[in-house]
Amino acid sequence: MSNLLKNYLYVKNLVTVAENEEGQGLAEYGLIIALVAVVAIAGVTAFGDDISAFLDGLGAEFSF
Repeated sequence: MSNLLKNYLYVKNLVTVAENEEGQGLAEYGLIIALVAVVAIAGVTAFGDDISAFLDGLGAEFSF
């Protein structure tokens, strides 16, 4: 197979893949969920002790 034909098929395949947008929305939602998870984990790691103390105090206020 000539290099010209190989290059043509390669470019044609790239164009076909680029035009196929099926599943793109799902991938974007997955990236958003992953970003939210990373931010939540970072927040809990940074403020874990403060959150724990707040919830302990809140629980003490509502204990019967």
